[in-house]
Amino acid sequence: MKIKGLRWWVVGLVALAAVINYIDRQAFGALWPDIAKDLFPDMDSDDTKAIYGTISAVFILSYAAGQTIFGKIFDWIGTRIGFALSIGIWSIATMLHAFAKGMLSFSVFRSILGIAEAGNWPGAAKANAEWFPTKERALAQGIFNSGAAVGGIVAYPIIGLLSVYLSWKAIFVCVGLIGFLWLLPWLYLVKSPPKKHPWLSEDEKKYILSGQQNQNIEEDEDHEEGYNPSTAKLLSHKESWGVIIASAAIDPIWWLFIVWIPIYLNEVFGLDVKEIAFSAWVPYVGAMLGAWFGGLLAQNRLGKGWTVNKTRKMVITLGCLIMIPCFFLLKAPGSATNAVIIMAVLLFGFQTAIGNVQTLPSDMFSGKIVGTLSGFAGTAAKLGAFGLTALIPILTAGKNYIPAFIVGGALAVIALLAVWLLCPKIEPLKEK
Repeated sequence: MKIKGLRWWVVGLVALAAVINYIDRQAFGALWPDIAKDLFPDMDSDDTKAIYGTISAVFILSYAAGQTIFGKIFDWIGTRIGFALSIGIWSIATMLHAFAKGMLSFSVFRSILGIAEAGNWPGAAKANAEWFPTKERALAQGIFNSGAAVGGIVAYPIIGLLSVYLSWKAIFVCVGLIGFLWLLPWLYLVKSPPKKHPWLSEDEKKYILSGQQNQNIEEDEDHEEGYNPSTAKLLSHKESWGVIIASAAIDPIWWLFIVWIPIYLNEVFGLDVKEIAFSAWVPYVGAMLGAWFGGLLAQNRLGKGWTVNKTRKMVITLGCLIMIPCFFLLKAPGSATNAVIIMAVLLFGFQTAIGNVQTLPSDMFSGKIVGTLSGFAGTAAKLGAFGLTALIPILTAGKNYIPAFIVGGALAVIALLAVWLLCPKIEPLKEK
């Protein structure tokens, strides 16, 4: 049996995993009012907010560590079993939330969830490197990234609907079960990498493998495994640090908005919970469109004969140039409607750029080391997100969000400089 376009089925499943990932992680925040009322009935809002903040900080730090841990795991055991392990563990961790009794138990379960959920991102980068030729990787990454945006759009309505009929404990169990359902088509369809997959047509296999430039660094007809350095040698390349620094700078921008949009709308414009629910999904639509646009634009340019170096830098630069003026517009948006529209444009630019940043490891290194570099970059990104998240309450004292937006604009500039200065030529690297 042969399945036409099998690579698109694979990226579709990876994107669906990202949707599930976001539903699982955002269930905690959506359900927190009910959790606080049930577990901490004698505490005031400031005390329960402090508990929520502590648990959230544990999650982000665990998520950062999980990027490197699962980056290595994916390189050791492969994409198929790596994804099964990641989503299996995070689904169990989600279900365990139903048995939490306080801050300590929630912190333990959120820590396990953070480590396992982090595997989704280096796993996606590795799957991208395995299943797609270079010219299609940005589009594939954009499809995957749009899964995160879709997850952000649907998570709160889904949790809200379930809360009408179920307790917060039952909702965690139900949401956790979704991940196990995902495992069924994944293990059935993704039997092996493209080189050995029995259901991949010869034409598609040849198209995938012959289009992976980092497997043909000698520019002959023999598609080797490519440059696969040790971890120490990997980190000796300035290009690796370009990827790591760019990720550490650009990723916190995403977290700035997914964590603080509701608080910003409430403090600055006085929106209540229902009004926030009606408005806060709009920026995620911009993010979804940007993920598709960045991928399609890169594919179009590569199809027109542009080099990988020229294409990646053009699309990343375009994304950053869209973001930077939006940060300044947010200093005085005038209304909540204007603010969420500006945020939508800003996250459009973010997703345009980030998909191409995330393909850089597979553009420059062998598939065997892509997960490791993606894991390092992901850890740096989440540490940056943790730092900015912890800094926001200080920056926004007195309900003044202008300093936070200035920092966001500066981070976009740093990401742009890291790519241009530390990755002088984006192409398959060779041993020094």
